Amino acid sequence: MPTHSHSPPPERRAEVTRRAASAGTVLRCVLDRGPIARSTIARATGLSPASVTGHSAQLARLGLIRELPEATRLRTAGRPHIPVDLDTSRYLIGAVHIAVPHTTTALLDLRGQVIARRRLPHTSTDPSSIARRACTALTELLDQQDRRTVLLGLGAATGGRVDGDSGAVIEHPLLGWRDVPLRELLAERSGLLVLVDGHSRALLAAERLFGAARGRTGVMQLFIGNVVDAAFANGETVYQGPRSQAGAIAHLPIQGQDGFCACGRTGCLQAAVAEPALTRRAYADGLIPEPVFSLLLDAALAADPAARGLFVERARTVGHATALLMDIFDPELVVVVEPGVMFLPECLAALHAEVRDRLSAPPDVPRTVVATGFGRDVLAIAGGAVILDALYRDPLSLLAAAHHTAAAAA
Repeated sequence: MPTHSHSPPPERRAEVTRRAASAGTVLRCVLDRGPIARSTIARATGLSPASVTGHSAQLARLGLIRELPEATRLRTAGRPHIPVDLDTSRYLIGAVHIAVPHTTTALLDLRGQVIARRRLPHTSTDPSSIARRACTALTELLDQQDRRTVLLGLGAATGGRVDGDSGAVIEHPLLGWRDVPLRELLAERSGLLVLVDGHSRALLAAERLFGAARGRTGVMQLFIGNVVDAAFANGETVYQGPRSQAGAIAHLPIQGQDGFCACGRTGCLQAAVAEPALTRRAYADGLIPEPVFSLLLDAALAADPAARGLFVERARTVGHATALLMDIFDPELVVVVEPGVMFLPECLAALHAEVRDRLSAPPDVPRTVVATGFGRDVLAIAGGAVILDALYRDPLSLLAAAHHTAAAAA
């Protein structure tokens, strides 16, 4: 007996895929260059003027872009052009970042700007408890916003091994997690479309959307915190690996380091530079009254020379690791997330010097190796970027999925 497929023919599926990609191209161009005339979008993207007009109209109906008022029209030799820009008044993005000591919840607009943020110290590392508290905090943050604002979706990021496709945390040793269905837990409690990824991949996406990596092709992201990991991109592809383990650099061997790692070996990058190791040293040396990393960072920011010395030493070790990875991947840009490098100029200088000394043919190091510009919002942006990256790749599918999820939860 013959069977009948209800799926569209291949040529129709290809056309839908092309249209989705083109809509994303238009939206990304508006993000990068807005306010911008449609004719300029066509020239910048290579799309036909008719295609740009159609996509712009659809994106405007969906509430993602808007025409600017009469006073802002662009005057040219011919008729005036009506510029379009992102519409940041309709949608917000929910963000959750789960660190070892705390969870950060936040609301972001479509430009990746943090509108509101809350940090929740862990009372338990039970995944259900963390998901419940995060979603409660997110609801409270949203209640403080304009009632007309719609929460488009929830992005979540954390360290460890994360399968971005399934939204599961495969393993996070410092939280004691294994095979945690994080996307399901957050979706059940929020009623929102939820996407989950590792925080380094999420931050790499954020840098390419809103930060230093705009327009760059080969990019490497380094994250130095309680967890030490990395992410790598070539073109539009951010590599995850078949076991979701790409960027697992915690056990990268570093010459001259003799601290014991949890893996049982010595010389691992994580044992040398992770926040617990630095905090233990500072506490043992009497620099801080309690073994709390934020106290050490506060001391360094207050110009305590011994505290700053520890951060400079860590920056040199991070520079050593950076040089090793640059030799392997030869990235166009390296973005480093590490508080000393982000906030203390001497740390960035020490990192640059180490990279320069260890590479046989160093590039223009200050231009190639940079600190993230996201500052204290970096963890909030990591969570939100998971949704925002999907939105700017394929806005039509993302909004359709968000509306379907909202309807099913109603």
